[in-house]
Amino acid sequence: MTSLMLEEAVSAADCVALQLANDADRYAALGHRLRSTSFHNAVTVARGSSDHASSYLAYLIMARMGRLVTSLPMSLVTLYKAPLQAAGLLAVSISQSGQSPDVVEPIRYFRAGGATTVALVNDIDSPLAHEAEWALPLRAGKEQSVAATKSFIASLTAGARLVAEWQQDDELKAGLAALPDALRRAVQTDWSAALEVLTPARNIMVVGRGISFPIALEAALKFKETSALQAEAFSGAEIKHGPMALIDEGYPLLIFATRGPAQAGLVALADEMRGRGARVLLAAPADVPSRDLDLPVAGCPDLDPIVAIAAFYVMAAHLSEARGLDPDKPRHLNKVTKTH
Repeated sequence: MTSLMLEEAVSAADCVALQLANDADRYAALGHRLRSTSFHNAVTVARGSSDHASSYLAYLIMARMGRLVTSLPMSLVTLYKAPLQAAGLLAVSISQSGQSPDVVEPIRYFRAGGATTVALVNDIDSPLAHEAEWALPLRAGKEQSVAATKSFIASLTAGARLVAEWQQDDELKAGLAALPDALRRAVQTDWSAALEVLTPARNIMVVGRGISFPIALEAALKFKETSALQAEAFSGAEIKHGPMALIDEGYPLLIFATRGPAQAGLVALADEMRGRGARVLLAAPADVPSRDLDLPVAGCPDLDPIVAIAAFYVMAAHLSEARGLDPDKPRHLNKVTKTH
């Protein structure tokens, strides 16, 4: 059986190519606006996979632009009616549907209060797109599988594109231009070794750090959604602050060791966890001898999480079927979730 989840994950490269071929002037204008405005901090507004994409965007903004970024607890606006100060704020929302009231209302609130508001949204005719000052389409096309794949990859790309224009960084721009080809290679990566470990598993810990932590969060969500596998995501720096107590003989860990300053620590953590009896799946690039899974790379390290999650999605779709489930029909879930 070929699932829609698998088909859509594989199609992400074409979606990214379409996105990169469009809206260049709009992104350039937004970049100019961001460079000419004195933002002290920023806030992201999102839920689920889109919140994980927002975490990736937040990392890029903080690491490259030096602005602090907060993930908004939406209930502060929708339920508690907190008097949040919006003037001089950058507010970015990421959404596939752009329909959920608790995503739309904060963007409306921040824009009315004088913030610069940006929506990276797949449905450009959605309420969210209409409320934001700057609405940019993800161009992932209609996504039929409940589990988001191509829209998540398009969201990561759009976030990186925003930062590349804001920073005017040629290396990041070149990496984005090469991203579709990198994604096509990524979905051909063989992660069958993970199926042997995870098909009978009851739980798993997913680990990343720095720029790879958002995809650890996303992978844990997909394990729960599509394989009914109890999964928790942790930063590699947090494992010894309590989660270590969960590790016993055969406990599975998936570790995303993408390139960058955090990689060496994650590789060392994998070795330590093996010594404690854990069944480690270290996903790392080809130059890491102790890797268990090949991790594809992009044109620059900050884009590596995008191709890494593409490789993961293919495995996750196969894992769901290996566990006797349908990845397109997660239990109790709908494609569009509306919360207040």
